[in-house]
Amino acid sequence: MRDMVRLDIPVALVVLAFFLITAFQTEQLVREHNALVALRAAQETGMTQAEKLRTTFQMLAGETEKLAQAGDAGAKTVLDQLKSQGVTVHPGITAPPP
Repeated sequence: MRDMVRLDIPVALVVLAFFLITAFQTEQLVREHNALVALRAAQETGMTQAEKLRTTFQMLAGETEKLAQAGDAGAKTVLDQLKSQGVTVHPGITAPPP
């Protein structure tokens, strides 16, 4: 019976330590999650603007490709330069809704 009494305190300390470690890690994960959510929200405006810019560029490049197909030498030169820089032109993109 004396051995059981002596084990109660160490077992209780181990359980307490496990609980504290788990609580600390949970708090850290919640803080990291909140930081990532805030970071994503901060980037949202830039991503929206980048999408608009990309759509506008693809519309202009598509129109330029139509001109090049119609025989415009300047448009062909522009398309050649874009292709040499690795830019893919999608002529079917239309204007986004307002």
